[in-house]
Amino acid sequence: MQSRLSRRDVLRSVGGVGLAAAFGPRALALLEEDAQAASTCLLTPEVTEGPYWVENTLTRRNVTEGKRGLPLVIRFTVLNAKTCKPIKSADVEIWHCDALGNYSAVNGATTRFLRGHQKSNATGKAEFLTIFPGWYRGRTPHIHMKVNVGGDTVHTGQIFFNEKITTAVYKQAPYAGRGPYDTSHARDNIYSQAGGSTAELKLTKRTGGLKGYVGTIAIGVVI
Repeated sequence: MQSRLSRRDVLRSVGGVGLAAAFGPRALALLEEDAQAASTCLLTPEVTEGPYWVENTLTRRNVTEGKRGLPLVIRFTVLNAKTCKPIKSADVEIWHCDALGNYSAVNGATTRFLRGHQKSNATGKAEFLTIFPGWYRGRTPHIHMKVNVGGDTVHTGQIFFNEKITTAVYKQAPYAGRGPYDTSHARDNIYSQAGGSTAELKLTKRTGGLKGYVGTIAIGVVI
């Protein structure tokens, strides 16, 4: 009996042009995401959670709470680094600063913007709608994250952005008033600790007339 081909095998054997013709661009994009995830299921390096994590139970996809900024959809794929298999029901948490470099829920504030949790689905995917983060002195632009499985924290990390795209975004309102960020990837030790370019979101522009970007990344953890 002929074995069933995985999406990754199909992508390799048929090629992008044939897939686009056979299944359409949306199907091709999904296949490419799966192939990327399967090829990057190495253990994701741990880095500091930083000083701005606060405990919360905000289970939500949209974490913007009305904050101004360029829309950003983040699609995580959580994988078992030992087997490359997706992890279902992993709790993925993100938190980051707003366009002006401010975090919520710190220094006595009760706000909870740009923070939240999502559970991964059967294919290991968890998606958030947020905004492109701003910057603050001494750090390259980034987003913090944690992954919990079965009540245990299995990953604490940070994700980053292509610097050319970041520079272009920061020329737009509401970011432009702050000027260019002061710390490049090369000058940020946490960026290198996190794996450098492997810790950057793969960014593509949103389609259907929607502004902003979609960022995808695979997170390999040990459970």
